Amino acid sequence: MSSRDAVPSIRGLAKPKSPTAPDLGGDHSFRPSHDAADSRLQGRHPAGRLLRGERGVFSSDDAALTKQILATHAPDIDDLNVKPLLSIVEDILRIAKPSTTTDHASLAQPHLETLDSSKAIQSSSHLQDSSKLVYNHEHESEIVRLLAFPISKISCEIICKCSAGGEAHSVTMDLLKSLSNYSWDAKVVIIFAAFAINYGEFWLVEHLHTKNMLAKHIATLKDLPYVMEHAGKLEKKFEAVLDLLNGVMNVIHCLIDFKELPSVYISHDAPEVVAATAHIPTAVYWIIRSLLACASTLLNLIGSGHEYITSTAESWEISSLAHKLSVILGHLRDQLAVCKDLVERKKAEDAYIAFKRLIESTHIDNMKVLRAMIRARDDQRPLYDGSKRINERLDVLRTKYVLLLISDLDIPHEELNVLHMIYNQQARRHEYEVLWLPIVDPRTPMTGAENTEFYQLRNNSMPWYSVDHPALIEPVAVRYIREELKFLHMPMLIVLDPHGKPSKADALPMMWIWGSDAFPFTKDQEWALWRDKTWNLELLADSIDPRFQDWMRGNRVICLYGGEDMEWIRKFTLAARAAATAMHVPLEMLYVGKRNPRERVRRCHEAIDRDKLSHVFHPTEYYDYVWYFWVRLWSMWNSKKQVGMTVETDHIMQQIMDILTFDSSEQGWAVFSRGNHEITKGKGDVVLSVMEDYAAWEYKVDHPDKFVGVLDERIRGSHSDHHCNRLILPGHAGYVPDHVVCSECGRTMDKYVMYRCCTD
Repeated sequence: MSSRDAVPSIRGLAKPKSPTAPDLGGDHSFRPSHDAADSRLQGRHPAGRLLRGERGVFSSDDAALTKQILATHAPDIDDLNVKPLLSIVEDILRIAKPSTTTDHASLAQPHLETLDSSKAIQSSSHLQDSSKLVYNHEHESEIVRLLAFPISKISCEIICKCSAGGEAHSVTMDLLKSLSNYSWDAKVVIIFAAFAINYGEFWLVEHLHTKNMLAKHIATLKDLPYVMEHAGKLEKKFEAVLDLLNGVMNVIHCLIDFKELPSVYISHDAPEVVAATAHIPTAVYWIIRSLLACASTLLNLIGSGHEYITSTAESWEISSLAHKLSVILGHLRDQLAVCKDLVERKKAEDAYIAFKRLIESTHIDNMKVLRAMIRARDDQRPLYDGSKRINERLDVLRTKYVLLLISDLDIPHEELNVLHMIYNQQARRHEYEVLWLPIVDPRTPMTGAENTEFYQLRNNSMPWYSVDHPALIEPVAVRYIREELKFLHMPMLIVLDPHGKPSKADALPMMWIWGSDAFPFTKDQEWALWRDKTWNLELLADSIDPRFQDWMRGNRVICLYGGEDMEWIRKFTLAARAAATAMHVPLEMLYVGKRNPRERVRRCHEAIDRDKLSHVFHPTEYYDYVWYFWVRLWSMWNSKKQVGMTVETDHIMQQIMDILTFDSSEQGWAVFSRGNHEITKGKGDVVLSVMEDYAAWEYKVDHPDKFVGVLDERIRGSHSDHHCNRLILPGHAGYVPDHVVCSECGRTMDKYVMYRCCTD
């Protein structure tokens, strides 16, 4: 049984009553227990007098009471584990509980046979299933032998002092003094066990007096048959006692939880612990007061007569004590939550440090790292194979390169579509596997909608491996991905090599630029791929359209253009075609839209296709291809940055920035290339005016191969002295240069911060 879980109600599902009563602060006194009724009982039944509460004795504040309590505390006994003893007490209270049925006569009937699973007290991890009446307490024998004498002694003291009608405060202080050398939790559990003996004996006789002759005679001497004749009137008293005992159990378990806070994660001298445990002495005091009140109630059932059964003062006192304990429990639980949160944070920090150490170490294979990232037992299959639609063990990834596709559940569909295209086309797929790790907040359970979204993605959009559920990803792995790999929202691809060593850089830019040719996606491979690259159309557009290769082999002039100003697009395409026709230049034009293709780009795409102004991407896939063109540009930007290049020193980065600058304006732009040879570019107003004025320079193009060279000369000579260029970098660009020079005049551009919302 664990004291860390919620303590069950002694009466099962019944909720403790909490009448209005003073809270922890201020006056600690309770009203006299019985007033007139008590005086009548003392005159008629001296042995049945109640333990008296005293008015005004505790009118000082908590500090004074705590000082008195602490004066009794001088522990010198080694720390005891009293949880086994507490479990016995809980069993006694469960089995000995009175019936709460509305059939008053049945209260006098034996109850042992009614303790089945449907009528027994609600169980929790603190209490075993109440339907099991055979308990195994072998492990408790040692602590019971050690504490049997003080328990028996305290049991007798409770009977004697309660019967003598002593003052509650004085009796409580006497019990604290007699147990001064025990810890706080041991004190209350010993007294609770002592009470449980008397409580259990009382109900044992009541349960058996109709079956067992010995029990019948004892019940007669205790006058229990008379008491049970008035069982209906006693039911509320029993309910109040059970409420109070339930409160006692809850507070005791809370005290034990404080004691069990792991010192390796939180010192008992820590301010959070000191602030919380300062209230424990007072809590112990009120637990004892409460147990004494319950004991008095049971003692006064013996031969007390009609006057006691019908009195209400004692019930008020017991309810007030229950409320007092409820207030104490609420405060202690709040403080315990603070301490546990500190412990959990320190545990999480230690686990994270261990995870980072594991990641940074060298291993024989990748299994240690994968098992640290993905939670699974040896017999579990935590991976889902999207192509075979079956679950697999982690071992299927042993000694392989694993490309960790990291995203949240809002992964852009165009990224998935293009990744599918690359994944299906590449010829080296056997050399690595892709594993999708969907990142969600591990502290918050996923909603039904989120679960549905995950399974739809996993089952319909992931032909590679996925974790079977995001909850299988260890929280330390999620933290590492967010903090070390800098994952925010945009998908990224991290390469885990066969020895479990992850790359620190996102491999998606390499994947977008070179596909599987970038394998094994290392910095050395990235350097090698860039080493022999020059700025040309093949680098700019690669295979975004299958017609490109035919056009380049045919040495045709290829024009890529973009923008969303339909008026400019119409003028430019007509002027370019007119110029090419006049100079007998084979020209192919392709519209590539804008970096963030929205509704206006779609409308432009449809208009260009309808009016046959130029080539366009396939109508059902244009969005993916437009997105792919621009993401390749940004990927080249980031890739160059990761290998240490800058705009100031690298020609390719400068050309990329120029096109991004063109796209950031409201105008169009165009790039012209003869096959994969000469290449030139210009923004919308410049290239339009040059094309419309082609008659002024067509004489220089005496061969189609000279078209791009002459066009480049005209574009360079047409820059206006007064111009306004701008470059908009997305928040996830990965690299923001300190300064940027204008592509037209070479001056350093001013830098601003812009927040933009475009609903198109």
